[in-house]
Amino acid sequence: MNLNADFDIPVIVRSDQLEWQASPMKGVDRRMLDRIGGEVARATTIVRYAPGSAFSAHTHTGGEEFIVLDGVFQDEHGDFPAGTYVRNPPTTSHTPGSAEGCTIFVKLWQFDMDDRNQLRKDMADELVAPIDGVATAILHKDDRETVSYSHLDAGATLTSQAQGGIEMLVIDGSVSIGAESLAKNDWLRLPDGKALSAIGGTAGAKVWIKSGHLPYAKAPTV
Repeated sequence: MNLNADFDIPVIVRSDQLEWQASPMKGVDRRMLDRIGGEVARATTIVRYAPGSAFSAHTHTGGEEFIVLDGVFQDEHGDFPAGTYVRNPPTTSHTPGSAEGCTIFVKLWQFDMDDRNQLRKDMADELVAPIDGVATAILHKDDRETVSYSHLDAGATLTSQAQGGIEMLVIDGSVSIGAESLAKNDWLRLPDGKALSAIGGTAGAKVWIKSGHLPYAKAPTV
């Protein structure tokens, strides 16, 4: 499957307008944002766990990165409440599930295969003092990419000139980007060379951003 697989064009997906699709595990559904590959894929997805649902134990051959959007995600390593950012690099394994149910934004097969940096962060705890109405946390940075989380006050502007592409998920509130208004759970991807300028909506916004990563995008090798 190839979905939004042309990384040279801008993409906006209003994920709340997508139908949920069943995964191979009962009670776990997903909304696909981009994808290269079949059931094993370089993928960006919103995944919903019904209360009491779980995936079988598995190893992340190509790594896994996720944000808990609501509820509590769980595995043998602990509980991960809403607002948690996690990186599980290649070779890590777990048995994920959720007793109360949860929704996560997850990216698979998008790591440097030599990366072994496993981390867990409460995104809000990482924020520094705001500048011109924008408070930002750098969640992860390496030679391939930068991952950040920002709070925008109403009317505040967040800009990025980052090379290598920019990707943004609106976690709460809304932003205006040119003529487009993006609300909660909307997802944007800009190609290499395209700058980002996002203005916080009337209630402000909370956004997750990754940049620099698109030159490395390719199908998984298994």
